Amino acid sequence: MDHADWTLADLDDQAGRTFVVTGASSGLGVAITRHLAANGARVVMAVRDTAKGGHVRDRLIADHPAADLQVRRLDLLDLRTVHAFADGLHDDDIAVDALINNGGIGNVPRSLSAQGVESQLATNHLGHFALTALLLERLSAGRDPVVVTVGSGLYRIGRLDPDDLAAERGYSPGRAYARSKLANVLFALELDCRLRGAGSPVRSLLAHPGMAKTDLDRDAPPLDRAVSALLGLALRRPIDEAVAPILYAATETAAPTGRLIGPGRAFGPARPTFDRLSGPATDPALARRLWARSEAITGTATLPTSRA
Repeated sequence: MDHADWTLADLDDQAGRTFVVTGASSGLGVAITRHLAANGARVVMAVRDTAKGGHVRDRLIADHPAADLQVRRLDLLDLRTVHAFADGLHDDDIAVDALINNGGIGNVPRSLSAQGVESQLATNHLGHFALTALLLERLSAGRDPVVVTVGSGLYRIGRLDPDDLAAERGYSPGRAYARSKLANVLFALELDCRLRGAGSPVRSLLAHPGMAKTDLDRDAPPLDRAVSALLGLALRRPIDEAVAPILYAATETAAPTGRLIGPGRAFGPARPTFDRLSGPATDPALARRLWARSEAITGTATLPTSRA
């Protein structure tokens, strides 16, 4: 298994670069924003609750007075706010050098988006699909431009039928989450192929934090939360350490595409490790089917066309 000789201590000065971080008001998003702010980056904090995001921003600025942090509303489940967010960046001429597709929900009861898509898939995949499409032109003019999609090793157990995005044929919160993570992987890989085929300067990378001490399970059934808490006592990394693979992908031009960049060993400091993908994630036909359905549902067709 290949890995990088890199830790968070090696995070370079990011002055002059602008990052959009989704889900920046909680969990991994706060830690990502904190590390970037401490290293000179400008961060647009894309959050569902702007009041909560404002409190987080104020805390981060208290620790890093020179931090350049901006809070803007983005609800990934509501495609209207995705369009409004992207329009706002265009209208205000905000540069974007890196988009970190981090926000998401997990293990929630079944519900549907306005487009009739199961909420975990709609939030974790479709919202980011639309946001990436809407920001691609702005990213293309960026410095070392990159899209980092945050996945999970759970993609391996995900099963995805592009013709059943409402999860009408049986629903389990855990299986739905794994399915959304498979969709993240398929999207990031297909985006990489399309960007390279189009000769775009934008790179598409895929990273995951491993098991991290987040509150993603806050809406899960009590038994699931209890099991998660027990696992967390032994296996979950502190959030500030778990974000290392994500930050490596977002800031290092040597980070490889086409691989899942993870934290490596289960214990000790995270060390970006490049895992080969397997199972349904390696099915290009499935990726293209998901892409076509995603374009149709989100109404966005500004991403590169399919490879031959």
